[in-house]
Amino acid sequence: MPKTTHAALLAEPIGRAEGITELHRQEALLKTGALQNAILTSANFAIIATDEKGIIQVFNVGAERMLGYEAAEVTNKITPADISDPHEVIARAQNLSVELETAITPGFEALVFKASRGIEDIYELTYIRKDGSRIPSVVSVTALRDTEGAIIGYLLIGTDNTARKQVEAEQKKLDQRLRDQQFYTRSLIESNIDALMTTDPAGIITDANKQMEALTGCTRDELIGAPFKNYFTEPERAEAGIKRVLSENKVTNYELTARARDGKQTDVSYNATTFYDRDRNLQGVFAAARDVTERKRLDQILEENNIELETAKSVAEKANQAKSDFLSSMSHELRTPLSAILGFAQLIESGNPEPTPTQKRSINQILQAGWYLLELINEILDLALIESGKLSLSLEPVSLTEVMRECEAMIEPQSQKREITITFPSFEMPYFVKADRTRVKQVLINLLSNAIKYNKFNGSVMVSCSTPSAERIRISVEDTGEGLSPEKILQLFQPFNRLGQENRDQEGTGIGLVMTKRLIELMGGTIGLESTLGEGSTFWVEMDLTQKRIPSKVEALVSPQAITHADNNLYTLLYVEDNPANLMLVEDLIERRPDIRLLSACDGISGVDMARTALPDVILMDINLPGISGINALKLLARDPATAHIPIIALSANAIPTDIAKGLEAGFFRYLTKPIKVTEFMDTLDIALTFSHASAMHTPAILINAEDFT
Repeated sequence: MPKTTHAALLAEPIGRAEGITELHRQEALLKTGALQNAILTSANFAIIATDEKGIIQVFNVGAERMLGYEAAEVTNKITPADISDPHEVIARAQNLSVELETAITPGFEALVFKASRGIEDIYELTYIRKDGSRIPSVVSVTALRDTEGAIIGYLLIGTDNTARKQVEAEQKKLDQRLRDQQFYTRSLIESNIDALMTTDPAGIITDANKQMEALTGCTRDELIGAPFKNYFTEPERAEAGIKRVLSENKVTNYELTARARDGKQTDVSYNATTFYDRDRNLQGVFAAARDVTERKRLDQILEENNIELETAKSVAEKANQAKSDFLSSMSHELRTPLSAILGFAQLIESGNPEPTPTQKRSINQILQAGWYLLELINEILDLALIESGKLSLSLEPVSLTEVMRECEAMIEPQSQKREITITFPSFEMPYFVKADRTRVKQVLINLLSNAIKYNKFNGSVMVSCSTPSAERIRISVEDTGEGLSPEKILQLFQPFNRLGQENRDQEGTGIGLVMTKRLIELMGGTIGLESTLGEGSTFWVEMDLTQKRIPSKVEALVSPQAITHADNNLYTLLYVEDNPANLMLVEDLIERRPDIRLLSACDGISGVDMARTALPDVILMDINLPGISGINALKLLARDPATAHIPIIALSANAIPTDIAKGLEAGFFRYLTKPIKVTEFMDTLDIALTFSHASAMHTPAILINAEDFT
């Protein structure tokens, strides 16, 4: 074994130590290289390394992902300034030139100038991606130096700043929206006509608007921090108002008198409520004070004037009632005799022998003045009927069986139009009531019409009768409509109140039920109703029964024997008219026609029955008839093959053009108006008889046209 020297022994541990150090250094270099490689290959950072002139040498994976370029497309070809927003690069050069007081050229120099001077530099920059899109970034720049400190290149590390930019943009929008909302809220407060203020729970003013400044004569700064009560003539009452708001959450129309700095006093109506923060913690009171000085002055004047108005109203109502009574009475009294004057004056005018020239001149004056006077009376009567409130009733025993039958015929067209099923009662025994026949029908027709009008489509109406006592009978009309609420029932019999139905397509004036109530009460009866909202209503009327009887109108008109034994060589004329004076006038006219025999009926139902029995050659028909109208009677006769061929002439006081057009459209042969014009009447009668005679000849009825007989 070789001999070991002292020097060798010393050198052995030294060599071993140097080997261990080199091993550690190599491991450290490997770790550093791995770390650098991890950074360079990271996709989360755009790492760009350049040479000292700015030409890109390294373009990592993150840069490729962020900017859309492949490394080969940019390496050794361009500088980072070439893929940056040129406007931002120019702006950065200008700003740095001012900041550092030295001229800096726009381009790559502007991006690395601070780093080249050893200054830490992190800034925002917008890169332009390969596809032209923009990506905001935060860029950190570091100068790369050799061992002697000379710059050999630059390292630019960029991160995507899009999310932060979006957050900043949204925050900016929110900030602007908040400023706009604050401005809008303040504008609302300042534009209010009322003096507005807020106080804390202790009653100390925390804010006020311009109107509050004007009311108190103090500035907003002077008001804020001052007690609310200090600006009113009754501080204790003002303070009590604040306490009342805090306890009740609000106060309405709390009257106070504000006192300004110069002593001016203003009556105000104070309305206030509490307000809270988002956590429902009480913040204070929000109050509005409206100037009511002028209103109080006007209220005083109005109160003084009301006394005078009530007195004037009372006088006017009495005068109006007197006028209405006079118009109603005089119009009725004048109309009846005037109709006879005009009718019989025409008879005298066309009489045989003819009147003398002097008589004829006088008759002409009578007729001329009469026609003019009749026109005025008609207008006056229309006004009087509305304003008078007085109706003339003829109370007599009325058969409910006949009235019900007539009402059923009259209401049938209306029910069919709305597809409403109506059920009428079958009387086991005849009932007679003491009433005005026409008004009883008016009452029932109004109740039936309302039951149809305010019913639902395909609904039903049921009419029933009961006897609550031996002396009274109740007629009920039950519908399946919407029903009425208790509030509407209280308003039911108010004139012109249609309970909101005026906004619907149903026609009406709102006075039908008022008139019904007055009529039934004038006849000694009562009216009432029972209604369930959503299910329907039942209106009922009660009237007094009577033991007296009157014969049926159809039976009393003419006996079948008189018709059977009539002269078959005569024409037969049937006149359906309920006015005795008009009937008498026509009787006198027909006396001049020995070729015509006159029959009469006084209501629509009996007129139809008589036409079917007597088969007259011509029929004269009034329009406004008891029972069914002349138009409905016409329709019944037109549907009957036995009477469809008979020409029917309307003779009515309904003389406005629309009435005439409606009558002719319904199918009347001719339409004459009252008072009768004798010549026109006779000519029309001859035309109708000629038409009737032609219809009876061999010419087929289908070839006959009433318009050919002019």
